Amino acid sequence: MSRTPTPRFAGGPAAHPHPEAHSERRIRTFHPRRGRVTTGQAAALERHWAEWGVDIDGGALDLPALYQGAGLAPDVPVVLEIGFGMGDATARMAAADPETGILAADVHTPGQGNLIALAERDGLSNIRVANGDAIILLRDMLTPGSLAGLRVYFPDPWPKARHHKRRMIQPEFVALAVSRLRPGATVHCATDWEPYAEQMLEVLTADPDLTNAYATPSGYAEPRPAFRPMTKFEQQGLAKGHVVHDLVFTRNATRNAAGDARNANARTASAPTA
Repeated sequence: MSRTPTPRFAGGPAAHPHPEAHSERRIRTFHPRRGRVTTGQAAALERHWAEWGVDIDGGALDLPALYQGAGLAPDVPVVLEIGFGMGDATARMAAADPETGILAADVHTPGQGNLIALAERDGLSNIRVANGDAIILLRDMLTPGSLAGLRVYFPDPWPKARHHKRRMIQPEFVALAVSRLRPGATVHCATDWEPYAEQMLEVLTADPDLTNAYATPSGYAEPRPAFRPMTKFEQQGLAKGHVVHDLVFTRNATRNAAGDARNANARTASAPTA
């Protein structure tokens, strides 16, 4: 029995925002997920995608222009969140920090629609939703030093050893992301998968342009940062006995010599492999 494809929405997110993305020979960190879109989510996408949505198509992105008309400062600080699920925590953090622009990237169509619906309901003019591969967004669309922060909460842990190469928090990805952060910007990651938390800590600690913001014996952010809302996913993990680890690092004000050389090659390092 054939599967009926999820319908696209008039003026909504593109099914394939970057036509050549699938031909790039590099390891994927995610599976595109369309899922079942509710009537309310579809209506939100149709009403607001043209204004609040961004298709990750590889074209240069002017972040201040993205928030023009939102009542924010011309040089609005922008935080990139990669993978936001249904957007509940994203909306709450945006409401708590209305002077910061939130650029939330995901490939989950129901989540995109839900976050836009939440932004509409709560009057959150500082949220923009990006559709597609965050690697392309960072590599091809954002300029060096343009971001005030990066958030990666509960990325896929890819628990099988043969799949560890698909984990997002790898040295090459961090090198690219850090090159797009301004001095003083914050990198905040969270996971409930202990081995992945250990890898995150190792990779972030090794980056010459980052400094751990928490001087704890473990290296993790303890106690849990109160500014990150607890998600339903997190609550489910805790109910199963999982331990959640937050990691918070700051982009150094001065560039390390090794970091300069590494960041100069960030685009090449994250480009498709041969």
